[in-house]
Amino acid sequence: MNKENILKELSFKGIRSSGAGGQHVNKVSSKIELTFDLENSLSLSDNEKTLLKTKLSNKLTKENTLILFCDESRSQHRNKEVAIKRFLELL
Repeated sequence: MNKENILKELSFKGIRSSGAGGQHVNKVSSKIELTFDLENSLSLSDNEKTLLKTKLSNKLTKENTLILFCDESRSQHRNKEVAIKRFLELL
């Protein structure tokens, strides 16, 4: 499993966060949605995919896509870093 190649396969989307923050939270898309298509990953072997499907079965969509959200910070950049960290911890 090559960490650099896997990170290249991640998709990110900025979403407006909910909760406290006043006008700032209504204008800025600071919440991050991280998406990883496990089924179509070129960085993982078939054995690795099978192991991850078992390990992450309750976190995967029907299409074997992993979706993580992060809105801990008011900074989109910081939320992206946290989402990547969580993703790597899951692997």
